[in-house]
Amino acid sequence: MPTGTVKFYNRKNKFGFIKVDDTGAEIYVRQSGIVDPINEGDRVEFEMEEHPKGPIAVKVKKLAAE
Repeated sequence: MPTGTVKFYNRKNKFGFIKVDDTGAEIYVRQSGIVDPINEGDRVEFEMEEHPKGPIAVKVKKLAAE
């Protein structure tokens, strides 16, 4: 499962971006794809789904603090 860091998350507008560890790419995430509450800077794991506008993160879960 890919991992990354929450770069930006806007609770009011219910969307954000995750920076993927392996590629450095930024992937879109919306509230409906989040399992655990997230904040900017959180380490997460997720699955990716293809959508017409590009990949999005789904099943986003916080990783335990190291």
